[in-house]
Amino acid sequence: MTYHFSKIVDMPFDKAVTATTEALKKHGFGVLTQIDVKDTLHKKLDVDFRPYLILGACNPKMAYQALTAEDKIGTMLPCNVVVQQRDDGTVEVSAVDPVASMTAIENPKLSGIAGQVSELLKQVIAEIH
Repeated sequence: MTYHFSKIVDMPFDKAVTATTEALKKHGFGVLTQIDVKDTLHKKLDVDFRPYLILGACNPKMAYQALTAEDKIGTMLPCNVVVQQRDDGTVEVSAVDPVASMTAIENPKLSGIAGQVSELLKQVIAEIH
């Protein structure tokens, strides 16, 4: 089982970040956090790394449903979406597959919620071009 959905997009890194954020918003997700991995690794380790941004995406309605079904599910939220420039110069967008994440939790109420979020994130990735 794969744990992510990924797609190479034909656009520069910055435009891919904008397109990803807009696609997330269209499907009810807000971006709660942004982790600039390149900048962080440069500051903390003084190393050069390719452009790599982790977006912490949250759909409030789905998060509320998950939190009421399983109070510790916050340890797995928000859903991470990665925009990265590959070594060959292409840009890839990836989203976590919440269905894969939820297999570790023995709560049948979460499977339906995870399936809905998974479908929304698949649509987000598919719409970025």
